[in-house]
Amino acid sequence: MKRAVDHDAMSVVGYTTPWSAKAGQQINLSLSCDRPIKATRICRLDKPAPEFLAWPIEAVGEPRHRHFDQGSFLFVRAGELAKVQAVHGIRFELFLTRNGGARTILEAGALKLRLRDGAFALEIGGETFVERKAPTGVWLTVELDLRQEQPRLRIKSHDLLAPYELREGFGSPARNLQAHGIHFGASATHHEPTLNAKFAAIRLETPQGTIAWDFPTLLPTQPILSSGRADPLLLDVINQPAFCMTSARWDGSSFEPRFVPSHYDAIHCHDDDIGPLEWPASHCVTIPENARPGVYAFQIEWEDSYERVVFFVTSSQVSSPLLYLVPTATYLAYADEYLPDHLYEWKSDDRGHRFAVANNLKSLYDYHSDLSGVSICSYKKPKVTLRDDYDYPLCGCPHNLPVDLHFLRFCHDNGIVFDVMTDHDLHECGIDGLRGHQAVVTGSHPEYMSIEMEQALRQFVAEGGSIAYLGGNGFAATVAFKDDLMELRRSPLEAGRTWDGPVAEQALSITNEPGGYLRSRGRGEFSLIGGAISLMGFEGARPFTRTDESHEAGCAWLFEGVENATFGSDGIVLGGAAGYEVDATDPALGTSADTVVIARATGFPDSFFQDPTRWCEGGDTQRIARRCAEMTLRKLAAGGLIFSASSVAWCGALPAAGAMNDVGRITFNLLNRLGATKGEPGREIDKLIGLITRKTASSSR
Repeated sequence: MKRAVDHDAMSVVGYTTPWSAKAGQQINLSLSCDRPIKATRICRLDKPAPEFLAWPIEAVGEPRHRHFDQGSFLFVRAGELAKVQAVHGIRFELFLTRNGGARTILEAGALKLRLRDGAFALEIGGETFVERKAPTGVWLTVELDLRQEQPRLRIKSHDLLAPYELREGFGSPARNLQAHGIHFGASATHHEPTLNAKFAAIRLETPQGTIAWDFPTLLPTQPILSSGRADPLLLDVINQPAFCMTSARWDGSSFEPRFVPSHYDAIHCHDDDIGPLEWPASHCVTIPENARPGVYAFQIEWEDSYERVVFFVTSSQVSSPLLYLVPTATYLAYADEYLPDHLYEWKSDDRGHRFAVANNLKSLYDYHSDLSGVSICSYKKPKVTLRDDYDYPLCGCPHNLPVDLHFLRFCHDNGIVFDVMTDHDLHECGIDGLRGHQAVVTGSHPEYMSIEMEQALRQFVAEGGSIAYLGGNGFAATVAFKDDLMELRRSPLEAGRTWDGPVAEQALSITNEPGGYLRSRGRGEFSLIGGAISLMGFEGARPFTRTDESHEAGCAWLFEGVENATFGSDGIVLGGAAGYEVDATDPALGTSADTVVIARATGFPDSFFQDPTRWCEGGDTQRIARRCAEMTLRKLAAGGLIFSASSVAWCGALPAAGAMNDVGRITFNLLNRLGATKGEPGREIDKLIGLITRKTASSSR
């Protein structure tokens, strides 16, 4: 359904293509706005104070109020049908999910098979010939015999326990159907919501024989070619439905589409699917050759306010021992989260979430209107919750990008220099993108990774590199990338925190490999960084307290200059260093024996939700004792180390510019040990260390 952007919550929204680029490359900005734009500037966000840059911006189009199409469907264009003499039969498989009001199942010229308030209705030229209640949640075969002498509609269930059959004749069908396109799941006018349903095995009967479309298990990039003739017909797939879905042939004998592709030859269309947007560019900028890698934004200004559209400048070559990995997979998974207020208590307001609700946008944490999970999205869309001034309504404080900016500003303030790479870059480059660096540093919440990313990081530490994991609930779930798209199939293990998909539909359509938790494939979390999520909550964060092991020679260096055994009692994320989502070790799930717990946080509020997937041999007594966050350090045989802060809130507990606290000292000691500290122009290392020594401990902003 075509709809205009609702700008009540935000007057300007947009996205860049690409989302990240190197010096010398071009970034294009696409906008929708409801008021005149007065100025557009480039702003660097990761410095202690925003820095405006005199990069030449070219206006290449007029910013205006845009539209977008919502809802996925299938379409055989009239030009394709012109290749056949006639269409005298249409057959397809259909699995209806939840639909309200009037929807179109099939439209071919004047012939329409509709769903009206839960009933099938066959209309020809505005006259209704058939009306019968429609079953949901079962596979049906729909057949339209359009031969002039005996036109007939037949709908029959595949389910022996839920028999259903509709067999009705009707008046003369519309002639010359090939002169019109055929829509599956949408009306030709696009004035009503599309159909929530699965489709499979589409067939057209023609005098030249049967034209057949079967859906591949791998996500296609082009229209689907028919079989059954030398000159194939094209079936357009509109607005990114989900591929690799179980069909009527799935019998439970396998969960693996690579073994039984015919069991996964269905697609799932949703009335709120949105494919990559194709808004025209309004501005473009070529990144100067001397631009430093970091986090930037177009600042779009109008009479009394502004909005920022974030992009990333990544490194062209190795210039620092330390590489910062921007968690773009996590940013994209959370972008435009709906957070319906009947399910979640909002502790603060945010205009980005209000915009998402008003425009029916969904993140990979949300579910479609038929209650199936949102599993695929593009970065070619407004990511209205990816802002430097963002507060997460569930906890009333910064989350994701603003917390990571807090860390990067701390680093700039203390002379710590990084190269920069995004998750998307690491997926493409693999281990070659990491070689030449001594350590990879993460942001506050690197939750999502492709197998290629995880393997590159695993190989990196095997070759002597180090990982400074400065977050919580990281290295957790599998995603797949394809151009601007990212796909996530959630595991039933995640039930209770977000939507969970059926085990049978956990395979990713981009790769056909298993989705779900990385730990289910012997990767990520426990086996790589030592721990995994143990608690999640939106109330008061807790401080860490050093363990006895932290005083041993192999760990004590990390705490040089730390004044207190207990630290991290304040911060911008829930007021402490251990909060929101925190990790703990578990040898039974893969924590290595050489992983040392160096600090622990306990005493979390009862509202913190404990990971239900962990089995405790000691029952409730052990489970209660394991309500903790565990900071860890692991020295590797190849010479590197892996540090885990074990908390999403850690970076938020760093000090503000010009101050120092114990969390800051630990972080500085870690990065200094990894060889990442370099003086910026005019700042030598000895002066920097002297400055840190003189700074007094203070609370974070």
